[in-house]
Amino acid sequence: MNAQGYSFGAVILHWLMAVSILFLFAESWWMMSLPWGEAVRGFPFQLHKNLGLTLILVVGLLLYIRWKRSPGKLPQTMSGWMKTAAMADHILLYALILAVCVSGYLSSSYSGWGTTLWWLIELPNWGYENDELNELYSDIHIYTCWALLAVLAAHISGALYHAFRRDGVVRRMLHL
Repeated sequence: MNAQGYSFGAVILHWLMAVSILFLFAESWWMMSLPWGEAVRGFPFQLHKNLGLTLILVVGLLLYIRWKRSPGKLPQTMSGWMKTAAMADHILLYALILAVCVSGYLSSSYSGWGTTLWWLIELPNWGYENDELNELYSDIHIYTCWALLAVLAAHISGALYHAFRRDGVVRRMLHL
């Protein structure tokens, strides 16, 4: 375990989340282009909801790990505003991921379509079929997705900046 880096568990969860989020963005564009109907859209929508709900657990686990074991201080070469930006970026990422997942689940709850977690556990519908609430939560889902995409772009840009500077920031997450 690297003394000045993230734990192995945090690294695994980070990359699992990263791959899942990128997959969800790509899959959502594809699934929304499918013709209407349960036969065609059923599997992609259930997969999308399953991954989204699982991300809530992954974020919770990652926050727990971060709380139990700090990755250590950032390098002295980082200015104060960069450290503040990094903290704000991570807080926004976690908040937006949770907002996207919860709003998606609530939209689904008010759509009249049920959710079966990984095709094993029938989840309760917290709502009832209601077009206005479905549309409201769907809009929140879409807007928070776009905000998440913007914050992810900033996050990746920051990671690339630090990778090219070779200042040790990226090395903490790659667990090298």
